[in-house]
Amino acid sequence: MRLAVRGARVIGWALAGLLLALPVFAQRVEGDRASAQGVYEAEVPVRSQAESEREAGFARALAQVFAKLSGDRAISGRPGVGQELRRAKDYVDGYDYRQDESVGASGAPSFRTTLVVRFKPEDVDTLVAALGLPVWPQPRPKPVVWLAIDDGKGPRLVGLQQSNVARGLLQRAVERGYRLGLPSGSAAEQAAVGAIWRGDTGAIARLSARYSPPMQLIGKLYRSGGGWKADWIFVDNGRVLSRWSEEDGDARRAMATGADGGADALIRRYAKASAASEPTAQRIVFTGVRSGGDYLRLSAALQRMSVVRAIRPVHVAPDRLEVELDLLTGLAGFRRMADADVLVEMEGGDGIAPVYLLR
Repeated sequence: MRLAVRGARVIGWALAGLLLALPVFAQRVEGDRASAQGVYEAEVPVRSQAESEREAGFARALAQVFAKLSGDRAISGRPGVGQELRRAKDYVDGYDYRQDESVGASGAPSFRTTLVVRFKPEDVDTLVAALGLPVWPQPRPKPVVWLAIDDGKGPRLVGLQQSNVARGLLQRAVERGYRLGLPSGSAAEQAAVGAIWRGDTGAIARLSARYSPPMQLIGKLYRSGGGWKADWIFVDNGRVLSRWSEEDGDARRAMATGADGGADALIRRYAKASAASEPTAQRIVFTGVRSGGDYLRLSAALQRMSVVRAIRPVHVAPDRLEVELDLLTGLAGFRRMADADVLVEMEGGDGIAPVYLLR
């Protein structure tokens, strides 16, 4: 069932202190609003529209896409990924800029430029497979987030009418590759805030039965010391997958931890390891290597491939070079990443050392 307001009253509660702490964004965009829509798209803040800043933005955007596809927040640290991020512009299908205006508590406006990048799905899928990254299958569920916030005036439920309060949480989920839904905020749901506060997962699951899928992210956000604390529970079909708590001086960051923890719980349960081969040493024969220039061109092509970890010449003959390559994901990964404009696999290999023609 869609999460929609059905005759719900506008709830007259206020989180004035929290709202004042959150900047209000107003779009100033000519034409359609540029925004990232799918797992192969991402948006990152940039300081300007200069080429160097844009290329750095491409790298950060591709890292986001890898994280969405795999579910791994630390994806940039995996072998071979950093090398591909430096070539992120090669995988870009298109990009746009968005200009946002924010108004702080003082009322003074400021502007932020966001780079929205669309990558080529087939190229990115090839990279994911070649690098042996895990894959979080699609379609992905849209859990309902049951969030109660106490800013000192007593806990209140965040429903659709208060979605602006939870914007950081909802956006963080999108950055992790999935979406969260909010309850309508009906009187019955508002009355259940006590069950949220005491972590009564059974009561919340029953209340959430009208929504699909049967997944709930249950959280409470409250002041703690000089900052904020968030307690979270993630429930899948009645089973508690994870419980965690986070503290932060900023309410938005504390709230966003719910999306991270929810994504981590879903990934542990549903992500699948890549079927790519294990690291291996592989002998390969290259023909068409007739000069020093050809050798340098071949060497450059191999060094550009992030699956190639080391190159060891084995045998040199006229027009022929045999090498042993340390391959991150075996021959399968090499075949996926070989540039067909430079290297063409030939028939007639001996089954142990495939033969490639250097064009």
